[in-house]
Amino acid sequence: MERAALVQASELRSYRRNETVLAVDEWTDRFYCVANGLLRVVAHGRGGSGDVTTEFIRRDDFFLGSSFTEDRHQATQTLIAALPSSVYLIPIAAMRKLCERHPQMALALLDIAMKRVSVMRGQLRRISALSSEDLVSRVLHQLTQLAPATTGGYDKRITQSVIASYSGLSREVVNKTMRDLESRGLVRRDDYGVHVPADFAATDFDLPFPELDSDKPTTSLPKP
Repeated sequence: MERAALVQASELRSYRRNETVLAVDEWTDRFYCVANGLLRVVAHGRGGSGDVTTEFIRRDDFFLGSSFTEDRHQATQTLIAALPSSVYLIPIAAMRKLCERHPQMALALLDIAMKRVSVMRGQLRRISALSSEDLVSRVLHQLTQLAPATTGGYDKRITQSVIASYSGLSREVVNKTMRDLESRGLVRRDDYGVHVPADFAATDFDLPFPELDSDKPTTSLPKP
């Protein structure tokens, strides 16, 4: 019953690549769960310092935004479809009521959010500590998990500009680094994707989204 009510209250929307899902300063009463595709979270720089992709939201993952204590809030970041995406817009109020009835679900939300913060902190450390080649290598390896291509590797529609935005490098540096890796046989392209070896780089971006047992309350989060 609770799952059916949540599904009825939710809305499934489709977005084209590079379409804005949620704009900075926009008010929203929803949080966003990715059914298919990939979203990226963009923080806007001040004084012409440029925009930065702070994280990716992949299939079965969610973007909660800046508040879960109020029914609606004003976005502090922009949410953009990095690939064509289908997204469930789930009312914050409905999910909060569900968490109140089943506290283990709130704990599951908190656990996922904490892991995501840990990944973001790790990415910031890598930006400041790794060489351009090592940093690009890690991002390319992450993309094989975030946006896998049908033939392996990652979806070629992920642009070098997006990689630059996430890695903290300029597009020119990313382009030069990828061309160098390609000349050494470490990066290969085909009609569907960009391929890197399975052991190309280590990554800690492996955060599964819990599944729902529809028959009983669990520590899992409900997906519409």
